[in-house]
Amino acid sequence: MDTAYVLINCELGKEKEIIENLRNIDAIKEIHGTFGEYDIIAKVEHAQKHKLEETIVWNIRRINHVRSTLTLMGIEGQN
Repeated sequence: MDTAYVLINCELGKEKEIIENLRNIDAIKEIHGTFGEYDIIAKVEHAQKHKLEETIVWNIRRINHVRSTLTLMGIEGQN
């Protein structure tokens, strides 16, 4: 299982709307609102690495009001 953590920066006041959209994406296993540089962190898991990447590029990054993302991918064998 491949895992990525996606840190999301969004437009002011749109956090709840984005979290609701994230809940509709099957590969997302956890979502947390955060304080600091990023507004939301999402844990994304998928058995196929290319599907994990597609989820980030085609689903998460294209949600309305998402301004930027930073993706941290796990290193195989270091979990």
